[in-house]
Amino acid sequence: MSSQGLIHVIDDEPVIHDILSQLLTSEGYEVEISGSGEEALEKYTAQRFDLVLLDLLMPGMDGIEVLRAIKRIQPQAVVVIITAYASVESAIEAMKIGAFDYVQKPFKHEELLLIIARALEHKALQEENLRLRDELKRKFSFGNIIGKSKVMMNVFDLIKTAAPTRSTILVQGESGTGKELAARAIHQNSNRAGFPFIVVNSGSLPPDLLESHLFGHVKGAFTGAVSEKQGLFEAADKGTIFFDEISSIGMETQAKLLRVMQDREFMRLGGTKTLKVDVRIIAATNTDLEELIWQKAFRKDLFYRLNVIKIELPPLRERKEDIPLLVKHFLAIYAKENDKAIDGVSEDVLEILEKNTWQGNVRELENLIERAVVFAKSRTITRENLPEILLSPAKKAGDIAGDGLNLRDQTLAFQKRLIETALKKAKGIQKTAALMLDVKPTTLNEMIKRLGIDAGEF
Repeated sequence: MSSQGLIHVIDDEPVIHDILSQLLTSEGYEVEISGSGEEALEKYTAQRFDLVLLDLLMPGMDGIEVLRAIKRIQPQAVVVIITAYASVESAIEAMKIGAFDYVQKPFKHEELLLIIARALEHKALQEENLRLRDELKRKFSFGNIIGKSKVMMNVFDLIKTAAPTRSTILVQGESGTGKELAARAIHQNSNRAGFPFIVVNSGSLPPDLLESHLFGHVKGAFTGAVSEKQGLFEAADKGTIFFDEISSIGMETQAKLLRVMQDREFMRLGGTKTLKVDVRIIAATNTDLEELIWQKAFRKDLFYRLNVIKIELPPLRERKEDIPLLVKHFLAIYAKENDKAIDGVSEDVLEILEKNTWQGNVRELENLIERAVVFAKSRTITRENLPEILLSPAKKAGDIAGDGLNLRDQTLAFQKRLIETALKKAKGIQKTAALMLDVKPTTLNEMIKRLGIDAGEF
């Protein structure tokens, strides 16, 4: 019979040695016995064990001291405490240090074997998660961006090439595609990695407050400016500023931002002193900036300054071969976070996930996997763990009963129907359809991709 695992019994009582040796070997485990903490640690430095059964009260080093020492040697060690005391305090202290569980003497054999089985299952899940993370990191990830599709490999190559340079970078992609992850990967793989990475949520502040945040202000610059304040450009000196959704910045602030990018200097609001900074700018948007330029809502000169290197992050529907990899990645994260042993998803669940359009992209998939892990009652994610809206057939655009009242779904369905009608009238010529819809051809092309329309049908 193959071994179920190597268990190290640390106890000073010979009778416990005999009982546990017979019990554990009869269940297929290998057993190593130590009569003291000192003897156990000497063995532990030379060998690793699958599980440790540790008595709390021993002469010399007590169980708490041994537990601390084991955790220093191997932080991931799985230790079950054996104690003859009804003292809750000692058990709680051991659990705080990192013991998996405890059992009191005299223990029932079935109870101990159940705890051992759970502890070894926990250890196997830990090791699988670590192995999976290492594999993902080694093969298919870059700065926590996961993917093995050709389009993502191209993104990884572009990030690796662009990161060491001083160039400004524009990251484009729909909401949920991982634009901030890409910006962080660029920063971490540049010579600025040891300096600040500061995120500016461009659309969350009114223009005057945004400028105060970016450039700082002097005392008395405006009502409420009771003291001098350093801005984010000063705080990010030698580092990186990431502008999340650059398109939401007002025209006046755009002009000041352009000046900083050109001259690498600025003044605090209300100030007269020129401050010089060395900051790399990475900007992100899910909007067509050229469309905004056409609408006179974005400066053309700022766009050219930002668009030195452009990184396009594809929507999840255009890299569906990455879905199994992303599912494994998120399962590993949320199974560990929720202390659950989950091996994967059923075949029909994976098929459902691969057929979904994922309007919220990777972020939407991540949220769904987290939810599924929480509701899972077995080692496999099944259909029962998915939300009803993912299992139900798509509603017709005109059906407003029940879930049909969802504003986003109805709006997207209407847009899709309208575009398909225009394409049909234009005999599939997108430029003509764009004129009918009064949008730029590039905007129409983006909407066709986003809504999953097969333009070749028309």
